[in-house]
Amino acid sequence: MFNMGYMLLIGAIALVSWLVSSRLKSKFEHYSQIGLRNGMSGAEIAEKMLADHGIRDVRVISTPGQLTDHYNPADKTVNLSEAVYNQRNAAAAAVAAHECGHAVQHAQAYSWLTMRSQMVPVVNISSSLSQWLIIGGLILGVSKGLSVGYYISIAGLVLMAIATAFSFITLPVEYDASNRALAWLKNKNMLSPEEYSGAEDALKWAARTYVVAALGALASLLYWAFQVFGRRD
Repeated sequence: MFNMGYMLLIGAIALVSWLVSSRLKSKFEHYSQIGLRNGMSGAEIAEKMLADHGIRDVRVISTPGQLTDHYNPADKTVNLSEAVYNQRNAAAAAVAAHECGHAVQHAQAYSWLTMRSQMVPVVNISSSLSQWLIIGGLILGVSKGLSVGYYISIAGLVLMAIATAFSFITLPVEYDASNRALAWLKNKNMLSPEEYSGAEDALKWAARTYVVAALGALASLLYWAFQVFGRRD
């Protein structure tokens, strides 16, 4: 099962993911050196974007770590990493506005975000079980000659397909949040041309990490599908 082709596939995906993540970190470090002319912190940027969209029930809070920024629709909080929350630069402005983009999506019942949120409980289970079910089913089919192993593997593939779909549904959610953030930053003249260019570039690299993750999930799904259905023939 664990042949050279699969190892090469996983290795290639891991390499691309590392390259994109490294590039993202270097971009944010670079744009963190570009101070904002308006002197606003990431937290202040976030609070203003929420206010400008008439959103009063979302809190902006600080969370530990680096690039741990996220919007939590369950408790309606924009969670900004400590650096983003406190700093006053193009990178912080980009991240803060992006996370508020998710809050705007939630307030406006953006369909892709709604779908993604509904899938979270299932994906939390499927992502941890799917590969074990596939492998277990294949082992039962090969070593024991049990046809039930095939159906166990199919169940694993279904769970993996759900997780893969989730990765692709995440793409329009993330790109739309960035587009909302950049439109607001530009329309409200929050950033100078240089600052805006940096924010735009940083968000593009952040979005690419999701593209790589989605393609990796699809590649893994296809590989295991070939393993299951190939052995059936």
